[in-house]
Amino acid sequence: MRKPVVGVIGNAHRVENRFQVQMVGERNLRAVAEVSGGLPMMFAGAPDITDIGALLDVVDGIVLTGARANVHPTRFNVDPCERHEPYDIHRDEVALALSVACVARGVPLFGICRGLQEMNVAFGGSLHPEIREIPGRMNHRMPRLENGEIHPDPTVVFADRHDVDLTPGGAFARLLGCEKIRVNSLHGQGILDPGKRVLIEGIAEDGTIEAIRIAEAPTFALGVQWHAEYDPQQNPVNRKLFEAFGEAMVERQKAAA
Repeated sequence: MRKPVVGVIGNAHRVENRFQVQMVGERNLRAVAEVSGGLPMMFAGAPDITDIGALLDVVDGIVLTGARANVHPTRFNVDPCERHEPYDIHRDEVALALSVACVARGVPLFGICRGLQEMNVAFGGSLHPEIREIPGRMNHRMPRLENGEIHPDPTVVFADRHDVDLTPGGAFARLLGCEKIRVNSLHGQGILDPGKRVLIEGIAEDGTIEAIRIAEAPTFALGVQWHAEYDPQQNPVNRKLFEAFGEAMVERQKAAA
């Protein structure tokens, strides 16, 4: 049996403020290759050059990665605000349609950070642009120095920062073998109202939604708000998630053989 091919969505980026590129963080690619056992294949978050049907004909799974840009508020009927930029409207168009298509076609789907948010919006949910502005919520953004710069040490930036309570008997609790985990936190935007098929399976200690699955999906269709791609080679929680994603792709290959 061939190695599963995993489509990993790209993000719009400008190099030297001149050259438009599509970019994927290497940790996402390594997590797919080293833990899920797949062959990572980046595809563009640009609808004019990414044919979703053709893409799903050649991949065995899809990863919607985290990203700097927020999902555009008009996707859930809210006016945009300069304060919550940048946006990546082209990735929005691809990712939202792709989320629905993956579930419909039984293609394993793993959403990480922005990916979880995209899955929620794709199924009719909404987002809050700054979770920390909701009374009683903590600051879920990455740690910064006193001068406002991002902390230079990635072990500090990606360190576990809060607990997540998992739904007893849910998909995450069964997969991870526990009902409480500890995760990193590097996001501003988060789920406000869950989509119609979005089942909440993990909640942070301050009430922030951290883990979801899509109801009645025929295969793996999970999203996490934390950055699971950072350390799945060592972190047992994140390793089990990427391993389960890989196993779902293998099972799909076997069923199609």
